[in-house]
Amino acid sequence: MHRMTKMTAIPAKVKAIVAQRDCAHGPATCIICGAPGGPHCHIIRRSQGGMGVEQNIVTLCGPCHYALDEGLFLDRLRPLGLDTQKKVREYVIDYIKGFYPDWTPESVTYHKWED
Repeated sequence: MHRMTKMTAIPAKVKAIVAQRDCAHGPATCIICGAPGGPHCHIIRRSQGGMGVEQNIVTLCGPCHYALDEGLFLDRLRPLGLDTQKKVREYVIDYIKGFYPDWTPESVTYHKWED
C-alpha cells in the first residue's frame, strides 16, 4: 500500500475517538445539523494529503459532508447562517480549533518528503 494511502486512511481507533469527541448532539450525529452521521469526514481532503488523524476528522451527515467538500445542499444550512461552502469550512475549522487550538492545515497534511 502506498504510504500516502496509509496516512490518509482513517483507522478504527481514530473513528472511535472522533465519535466520542463529537457526540454533543448524541452518538453518531453531525456536528453541524445534528442529523445521523459518522466520523469519516476529512477537513483537509485526502486528495490534498489530509491525514486520517483525529485532528483532521469530524462527524458529519451526508448532506453536510457534501456542503463542506463540494458546496452542495447549502439551502438546508441557511437557517444556521451557513450559506456558502466557505462558511461551512470556517464553521468546521472553528469547531476543531475548540479542541485543538494550535490546529493548522499544515499540521494535518501528509508531506511526502518529511518522513
